[in-house]
Amino acid sequence: MNFLKRAGLSLWARKGRTLVMLATFLVMSAMVLGGVLIDDATARAGEQAKRKIGADVTLDIDMDALTGGGGGLQAPQISADIVDKIGASPLVESYNYDSFNGVELTGGNKIVGKSMDPSRPNFTLAMGVLDSRLMPDFASGEWKLLAGKPLTAADKDRDAVLVEERLAKKNNLHPGDKIKLGPNDPGSKGTAEFTLRGIYRDPSDKPDPEYMQFPADRLIMPSHALSRLNGEQGGSTRLGGATFKLKDPATFDAFRSWAGKQAGSALDGFKLGINDKALQQMTGPMSSVSSSATAAMWLIGIAGATVLALLVTLAVKQRHKEYGVLLAMGEKKGKVIAQQAVEIVAVAALAIGLSCLIAEPLTQSAGNALVSNEAAAERKKINSWTPPPPGRTGVDQGLDPNDQPVEGADPIDEITVRLDTGALSTIAGTGLGIALLATAIPAASVLRLNPKSILTKGK
Repeated sequence: MNFLKRAGLSLWARKGRTLVMLATFLVMSAMVLGGVLIDDATARAGEQAKRKIGADVTLDIDMDALTGGGGGLQAPQISADIVDKIGASPLVESYNYDSFNGVELTGGNKIVGKSMDPSRPNFTLAMGVLDSRLMPDFASGEWKLLAGKPLTAADKDRDAVLVEERLAKKNNLHPGDKIKLGPNDPGSKGTAEFTLRGIYRDPSDKPDPEYMQFPADRLIMPSHALSRLNGEQGGSTRLGGATFKLKDPATFDAFRSWAGKQAGSALDGFKLGINDKALQQMTGPMSSVSSSATAAMWLIGIAGATVLALLVTLAVKQRHKEYGVLLAMGEKKGKVIAQQAVEIVAVAALAIGLSCLIAEPLTQSAGNALVSNEAAAERKKINSWTPPPPGRTGVDQGLDPNDQPVEGADPIDEITVRLDTGALSTIAGTGLGIALLATAIPAASVLRLNPKSILTKGK
């Protein structure tokens, strides 16, 4: 009789054992497929988060290098020309300058809050940029341009400025008006006339913790204009840092290599780091769930293979007489082993098919519940963070500034499970592999069978 037909008759005749094997394989397949689906869903959500956030690489002062030199805390600066060379990389989508300095409102205009310099009642700070649209607060939507136009690279060499709406209202300013500003150095008497490019809204009313500047008094202008105002004539504008938006986060290492070649020793005292803090905050719950699902998948896979191997081994021992008769009739041992493989593969295929029908909706519910719980715990941690008191950085009080949550990066609390061909291929390959592995161990005992000994002695 053909061994395929024998395998079918054997499964039908031993319904109890077949159902036990089917149930074991079904549970194992469903759990393994669930792990695969959760892993795929969290990976897709992570990629979507990356596309939403983008890949911002910051060029910041390396505080470790600054304090490790044994000298004074002299903050390094980098030339805008060097930043332009780095930003010319084909890996960069856009980039922005980062600089700041003190300025004084003159010509009758007054600041809204209290001056940081008692001897100069209208002294405040200005932020230097290349493109105001790329500033994190504008990009996130927290700050909004109410009137006029943003500052762009086209304004690089112009004396243009953005002011906050409260400062504009106090001085009755409108886009296109002229504003006179003085430099940071009180001993310098020169002033410059700036054109008001636009008016923006900053919803905050909390003073800056380091400089105690009232948010309404913050000015935004091109870094070159801020540099000229403060007497940096000739040569390149000096910056405190920069931000580069990469086209693909995966190219960070290649970009860092490019920056090193373009800047050379100009990068001394600076460090390049990808701004993945927001991404980690958003995907933290998923990472935990994915790790747990992967661990469970491996554990269940190994346990399932072990149980199946024991079941098949027990079946081989119970069927010694059957195998002895077959071998005595001239059946080859290879076909006897093939019959075992067909039986378990047939059960495995049926279990995998059934698991594909039930795994997707079950995994969707379970996955969302797990991610939601992790996200709730992460939000609780974020909400418990307390900023340092005004005028303090918090370092002397044991607060780590890096622990400050990123605004607008809410932890992802749901995933979308999708049963695609990749998941089907994975579970099919894993399930059939486990089935064959479970057959391989008992197959060794079949190879040692002696039909004469079985039929005469029963073993």
